[in-house]
Amino acid sequence: MSPVFVRVALDHPLPTLFDYRCDATEPPQPGTLVSVPFGRRQVVGLVCEVTAHSDVPADKLRAVDAICEACPPLSDEWLALAAFAADYYQRGLGEVALPALPQALRDPSRWARLLAPQERYSLLPAGRAALPDALPARASALRRLAQALIEADALLAADARVIHPKAVATLDAWQAEGWVALEVTEAAALGAAPSVCDGAQAVSPTLPTLTDEQAAAVEAIRDADGFAPFLLHGVTGSGKTEVYLRALAAILAARPDAQALVLVPEINLTPQFEAAFRARFAALNGTSIVTLHSGLAEGERARNWFAAHSGRARIVLGTRLAILASLPKLAIIVVDEEHDPAYKQQEGLRYSARDLAIWRAKQLGLPVVLGSATPSLESWWQADQGRYTRLTLSRRAVAEAVLPTVKLIDLEEERRRGRASVEGLSGPLIAALKTRLEKGEQSLVFLNRRGYAPQLACDACGWVAGCPRCSAYVVLHKPERALRCHHCGWEARIPRSCPDCGNVDIAPLGRGTQRVEETLATAVPGARVLRIDADSTRRKGSAQALFSDVHAGDVDILVGTQMIAKGHDFQRVSLVGVLNADTALFSHDFRASERLFAQLMQVSGRAGRAGLPGEVLVQTRYPRHALYHALARHDYVGFANSTLAERRDAHLPPFVYQALLRAEGRTLEAALAFLQQAAAALAEMPSAGRVTVYDAVPLTIVKVMHVHRAQLLIESASRGALQATLRAWQPILRTLKGVLRWNLEVDPLDI
Repeated sequence: MSPVFVRVALDHPLPTLFDYRCDATEPPQPGTLVSVPFGRRQVVGLVCEVTAHSDVPADKLRAVDAICEACPPLSDEWLALAAFAADYYQRGLGEVALPALPQALRDPSRWARLLAPQERYSLLPAGRAALPDALPARASALRRLAQALIEADALLAADARVIHPKAVATLDAWQAEGWVALEVTEAAALGAAPSVCDGAQAVSPTLPTLTDEQAAAVEAIRDADGFAPFLLHGVTGSGKTEVYLRALAAILAARPDAQALVLVPEINLTPQFEAAFRARFAALNGTSIVTLHSGLAEGERARNWFAAHSGRARIVLGTRLAILASLPKLAIIVVDEEHDPAYKQQEGLRYSARDLAIWRAKQLGLPVVLGSATPSLESWWQADQGRYTRLTLSRRAVAEAVLPTVKLIDLEEERRRGRASVEGLSGPLIAALKTRLEKGEQSLVFLNRRGYAPQLACDACGWVAGCPRCSAYVVLHKPERALRCHHCGWEARIPRSCPDCGNVDIAPLGRGTQRVEETLATAVPGARVLRIDADSTRRKGSAQALFSDVHAGDVDILVGTQMIAKGHDFQRVSLVGVLNADTALFSHDFRASERLFAQLMQVSGRAGRAGLPGEVLVQTRYPRHALYHALARHDYVGFANSTLAERRDAHLPPFVYQALLRAEGRTLEAALAFLQQAAAALAEMPSAGRVTVYDAVPLTIVKVMHVHRAQLLIESASRGALQATLRAWQPILRTLKGVLRWNLEVDPLDI
């Protein structure tokens, strides 16, 4: 029998495939996972080609150790998606394909367990009544296990062990007490997808009446033939989610095996979407819904991925990583809040999930819906050019709900008139908050800066607390009595006096959400104030619990960062106050105004969604700025058109295409020297005349964790020319020395 060779992609920076000899009776198909020796390690690779010949000498060829039987081969379409992403974002195929898989598939020692039956512990009514009160107060691990069981209703043994190493013995003891029941389920790779909506028991929900614009949008998406990109531009509260639900229902009902992919920008939005989708699709027999995001436990993520890969999950709801999920029967893709920067990965493979969604839809010939109240200028321009079909929802879905009134509070005028403010909260804003409290309505105060204060300073000598590892100030976190760097995580106790001059009168400068929360407690007496930001939602499930308190009416004033600005349907909120928005007006980033406008439009849309008159108060020192005037008119179209005109005149995206080379070195001089060598090499390439290279400059935060950073911007009016240049440039970059690491980012968002 003639030998068989396989070409394998490995998670390695080199953009090449590695040849191995395969001695198995049945050679693996392309898309199969294999365990292979690589150096002194055993690693998992993805078979991309099977061939009868290899250019590698026979004495240097090594053999495949094992073939993953637990995972059916990935489809040719999925391999093509990974290959496109690798080529476009200038990475190796293995660097794209392998990290997109669950961790359990990237560890050969765990393959056998994927096919083994799994033990599942379900909570019984007696256990719900007894736990966790029956446990000792100091048994923190046991109480965490009990809480996880209560929240999930059931736990697999593997997931329970992550919480507590002796979880199985504990659960067996609880079983003997009659608190939990044990059942043996199928393997993760073979079992049924979780959260199946059982149509036999479900009652069809009463559907809301669609507006004419909603009905037209649903009809257009439902009747789309082949690749059809839609830009669903709907004002906040216009019912974009209802359009998604109706369009998916029509497509899934027409094709019993069809799958749908719905992307949301942030993990904390998934519970709200998941609840809406489960309620709607409970009546569609056989429909299962799974989520895919980084907040899931490892075992749960693996099971959900397998459910999607096998076709058992008909709706996959996830964050940006879900765009690389294997979905063999994919029929429609929805990208909610498509403008959100969170869709762009900022580490490792720096891909845009929105852009990959467009490519994947084109590859498979299916509709893709990009929804937003403030679409990205790139998408808006594509619609202007006729490449995307624009669907407009110009009014709110609830008949009595209207867009909120936006008013600007001129802080300079307040100061000139001698009107007192309280820790950054103006008199008119405090008065409005008190009025809403008296009416029993909710208010939202938005400040996109967490912590208590961004700086701690001494007014005697000018000392400001800085991070010893970064070129950045540390943030004061008063509740934790700590100074914390938001770039590297360095933390220290608050000093009793200035370390330079000994002055004990050191004070915080500026305001974060913690300080605003503290101020509101005294400025608006009797108000129940809740803060939601990255600090208050660190524990798993905490964000969902806090948002539930808001929806239940247990909160009068909600304070938060961008986490509360988008996607949430707060029925009782009638007032939104915006603090410290002016800082973005003077950013060096040309996208800063676009992001600020989107952020303000989104947070403004939280007010007046259920028929209550909504009001938005924006504190500013620049009330005549054109951005604020467009905001007051809710005029996204005018803002987008004027900003696109400025971008065109300045030769900025979307009218040019950019890439960013970043270098990290032990010194700033080393990083800059590397970039200057790279620029010199680029100037000698044949395609140099078709790209523009800017000077190498330090990043805004130059030093992080003792590593100095700099960047080099390259742009071209031709996407093809830029891609060809980057492809030819990469081998040269690999020969340059002098830095710790470098990376190349295509279509950067942060410059």
